[in-house]
Formats: sequence, C-alpha cells, structure tokens
Amino acid sequence: MTEPVTEYAPSRETTEGRVFTVTGGDWYETFGGEDPIHDERIVVNLGPQHPSTHGVLRLVLELEGETVTDVRPVVGYLHTGIEKNLEFRNWVQGSTFVTRMDYLSPIFNETGYALAVEKLLGITDQVPARANTIRVLMMELNRIASHLVWLATTGMELGAISMMLYGFREREYILDIFELTSGLRMNHAYVRPGGLAQDMPAEAIEKARWFLKYLPKKLKEYEDMLTEQVIWLERTKGVAVLDVTGCLALGVTGPVLRSAGLPWDLRKTMPYCGYETYEFDVPSRTAGDVYARYEVRLAEIRESLKLVEQALDRLEPGPVMVADQKIAWPAQLAIGVDGMGNSLEHVAKIMGQSMESLIHHFKLVTEGFRVPPGQVYVGIESPRGELGVHAVSDGGTRPYRVHYRDPSFVNLQALPAMAEGALLADVIAGGASLDPVMGGVDR
Repeated sequence: MTEPVTEYAPSRETTEGRVFTVTGGDWYETFGGEDPIHDERIVVNLGPQHPSTHGVLRLVLELEGETVTDVRPVVGYLHTGIEKNLEFRNWVQGSTFVTRMDYLSPIFNETGYALAVEKLLGITDQVPARANTIRVLMMELNRIASHLVWLATTGMELGAISMMLYGFREREYILDIFELTSGLRMNHAYVRPGGLAQDMPAEAIEKARWFLKYLPKKLKEYEDMLTEQVIWLERTKGVAVLDVTGCLALGVTGPVLRSAGLPWDLRKTMPYCGYETYEFDVPSRTAGDVYARYEVRLAEIRESLKLVEQALDRLEPGPVMVADQKIAWPAQLAIGVDGMGNSLEHVAKIMGQSMESLIHHFKLVTEGFRVPPGQVYVGIESPRGELGVHAVSDGGTRPYRVHYRDPSFVNLQALPAMAEGALLADVIAGGASLDPVMGGVDR
C-alpha cells in the first residue's frame, strides 16, 4: 500500500473556515522529522517580510549561537511574470513591462531591451546621435539614483539612520529630472526600440546641470559622516569578504566584482551607446569586503557625474527616433492639450494624408512592427552588474521569448559564501552590500 502524497499546501477546518498552511523552499526536506535544535542547531526564517532584506527575499538560516552555519536564499515571492507577459504584447509595448523589473534602475532595463530589438532589426547604427546621448545621460543619472538608494538603505540597516534621509532626499532631485523628461518618476517606458519616446526638454537639461553642482558637496558630507566613523568601520571592514576568485566562480559582476580587484565594466570592455567616446574611470578596490563596496559605489557616483556632464555638453539638436516610419511610432506623436491622446494638429495631419497612410498608422499602433526572425544577446552595465537581454523573434509583431540575465539574481547566490561562518548581524551587512533588487530577481 503506497503512502498518501503530502499536499504542498495542507488545509484544516477551523471555526473561521478552511485554513491553508503554505510551505516553500526546502524546509521540510531539510528539517522534516527532526527537531532542529536537538544538536543545538537553531533554524531561523529571515523574511520574506523583514525590512532588512532589500525586498521580498526569504533566507533560511542555520545558526550555532550567533554564528551562521548555513544560508539558503529562497526567491519567487514577487512572481511578476513579466518575461511571460512580453510574449503577449508587441515589441514597443514590451518597454512598459521591462521597466518594472529592477525598479531602481528602470532606464537600464529599457535600454537593454531596446538595444536587443534594434540589433534584431539591424538598425543599431541608425539610432540618432541625440537619442544615444540622452540614453547615456539618463542611464548615468539612474546609476547615481540607484547607488544613493543603496547608500541610504544600507546606512539604515547598519544604524546610520541619517543616511537614509539624505540618500532619498538627493534621489528626489533625479526623479524630478526623470519626471520632466518622461512624465513619470519611475517605470518610464522612455527608451523605445529605435530611440526615445520623446525629446528631453530644456527644463530637464537645466535641472541636470544644477544637480551636477549640488551633489558633489553632499557626497563630501556623506564621506565625512561615514568613512572614518568607528561603528561604520567595525560593521563593514573585513565583513562579508568575497575575493575575485569567488566572484568569478559565482558569476558575480558589478561593484561587488570591482571591489574585489577586477575592474570589469561593460561600458569599457564591450561599449554600447557610444560609451567608448566618453572619458571616465572604472573604480576598483582589492579588499572585497562591505567597506570596499561602499568605496566603489561612492567613486562610481563621481564617475557618473563626469559622464552626465559630458553628455550634456555634447547634446545637439536633432531627432530622437530612427527615420524609418515603419518603426518610428510613437516618438512622432504629439500630446493633446489635455495631456492625453494626440494633438489636433497631428490628427489633422494623418487624416489629411492618403488612406494608405492612415491604414499604416492604424496597423502600426494596434499590431506593431514586425521583427525579422533571429535571436540576440545584449549586455549592459547596470548599477548591480551585467544586465543581459536574450531576445528571440519568430518574425512576428510580438517577442517569441525575452529572457533577462539580471545581476541581482546571479549575485544573490554569493550570499552563502559571504555569510557562512560569520555572525548573524553580518548577514544583513553582506546582503545589503550585494544591493539586490527583488523586482529584478522575480521577473
């Protein structure tokens, strides 16, 4: 007689109705039928609601006293299904989905996706210079904003509460620039295949130039507050060390890899969007600990400021979308006076042209353009490391498959290597130093 199969979510009847007990990870496989403290082993669930986990992340920890002996990251609590949703939208609509993955670096999600679609279309060299310059400008502002959030949240988690307030305060100015440019503070869908949704207004450019003068003074204040602070040093120096060999073995990229001594940055090694024409350095350290990652990210903010200044200086009037009218929608559209729909002038222009033009516009808006069959991989340097986009087309108006190599997902597997053998408090410091964003992990 076979034993009954245990349900994944067993239920029981109560006076309040049926109650389900949801399990997950490998909890029962690991601890089923055994008292986890019979050998003085303590098993702790950290998350998925804990405020110090940078999102909806669950860690199953085994402890002996305060020493961590085992760490099991359990992901999947956001279950957004964004990659699957892309298969049911046309190529342009995909921008509105991918921007919601890593929600702290939406411009990078959009740019990687746009570069992949442009490569499939064979129009990479046709993207206007102004569009590429604005892409670089927006990405570097986004990198600064992302690092500021990291500095703010990590400061809070390690006890520097003031840093939380200051980091988010400075980020607001960047979000103001994004709002002036795209109409939104987050989830912009601004970078589109072929160029940009719309041009960058003069007001946003002026605000960006002001920010270039404002932020360096604040960075100096942050360093005065943290760099030599005794508690900050105790909580970061020699904590969660991962050397360059471990980084390479685990596929870790971004500031974590550069803090271990390898200055690998796709903007230098495999440039895109014209990065090879900009002057900037790739900061690196050799300690491979939390403090080194702090130093690298602060240095990267300064390098991004240099890139933003160069991008602003080379902005010249011109189009921000490819000239091919079979791809150029919707950058050519104008907004109506109510802030919605199309302007009357644009509608009159369409209606006044040939019937073929009207039909073409209708099909382009409703169905989207067709992308030749094929598959490509494009990698860009996001604030957390290599963000890769694998896009597959079957020749239709929708993606056959789009898969992201998100650095947060890959870097998270380094947490056990950092945390095991260390103290429980160092799990928080080490996890924070990876800067994982769960929107990118649970795509």
